[in-house]
Amino acid sequence: MLNAETIFDRYQEIRPRLPAVSTAPGSADIGSLLDIADGIGAFVFDAFGVLNVGDSLIEGADVRLDQLRARGCQIRILTNAASFDRAHTIDKFRRLGLRVGADEIVTSRDAALQNLPGSLPAGRRWGVIAADGDAVDDVDEPKTRLGDDMAAYRAVDGFLFLSSAQWSEHRQSLLSAAMEERPRPLVIANADLVAPRGGGFSLEPGHFGHLIADRHPRLVRFFGKPFPEVYRLVEDTLPGIAAARIAMCGDTLHTDIMGASARGWRTVLVTHDGLFAGFDTDAFSRRSGLFADWRLKRI
Repeated sequence: MLNAETIFDRYQEIRPRLPAVSTAPGSADIGSLLDIADGIGAFVFDAFGVLNVGDSLIEGADVRLDQLRARGCQIRILTNAASFDRAHTIDKFRRLGLRVGADEIVTSRDAALQNLPGSLPAGRRWGVIAADGDAVDDVDEPKTRLGDDMAAYRAVDGFLFLSSAQWSEHRQSLLSAAMEERPRPLVIANADLVAPRGGGFSLEPGHFGHLIADRHPRLVRFFGKPFPEVYRLVEDTLPGIAAARIAMCGDTLHTDIMGASARGWRTVLVTHDGLFAGFDTDAFSRRSGLFADWRLKRI
C-alpha cells in the first residue's frame, strides 16, 4: 500500500543513488513565506503538494506568488512532471490560475532533453515511453514510441521514460526483459517515485526507473529533483542571486529538500497537502537526517 511511510522507506532504500548531503538538525516553523521574504531573492516552488493537488490549485497559492513578486522576489516553478512539452506545461499552470511566465517554469523534461544528445552514438534510436497525448515533437533524436510490442523494445538502442500515464505491469515487464536481454541506457525524465493525486498517489517514472536500476545501476540516469541538472537550469535564470538567497519550497524531503540543500539553497518544507499530509514531519526528518530550514503548512 502506498502511503507516506512506504514511500519514505523506498526513498531511504535508494538513497545511495541520490546526492549526498547533510543538513543542520531542526526546522523553524513559520506561518507564511512572507515571514522570510526579506532575506530571499528567489522562491522556487515544487508543484504537486505545494501549488496544486492533481488538477486543483491549492487555495491561496496564486495570491502568495503575486505577493512575493510585489516584495521584489523572483518566482520559479521547478517541477518533475515530464509528461508534456513546455507549451503544454505552461498552459497547465495558467489553467490552474497561476499568473506565471514561460521563463518562470523549469521542468525535469527540460533537463533530460538537453542532456539527451550524445547519450547514444549518432543515428541510434531511442525507445520513448510517453503519454498518449504527447506528440514528443521536442525529442529531436531518432525515436520509436513504445507500447505493447516486444519487438520494438528489442530494436531500440536506449530508452527515454517521459511519462507513466499509460504504463502498466506488462509494459514494465517488457522493459525489464529487454534490459536483461541487451542492457542499454535508460533515461528517466521524472525522478519522482510518486505524486500526490487527491486522496492517493500515482506511481511516477522514478519508481519504475529505480526498479530497473536495482539490477542495472550504471545504465539508468535520472533527471529532476534531487539531481543537480534541474537546479543548475534554475540558477542559470537567476544571475546575480547567490545560492543562499534562493529558497526551495517543496513537500518531499528526498527530492525538494535534499536536492536544494546539496546546491546550497535554503529550504522550506510544506506539510499540509503533499507527501506528509497528516503526519509529523519531525519523525521523518530525524530518521533521514534531512531537515528543511523552515517549515509551514501552506505557502
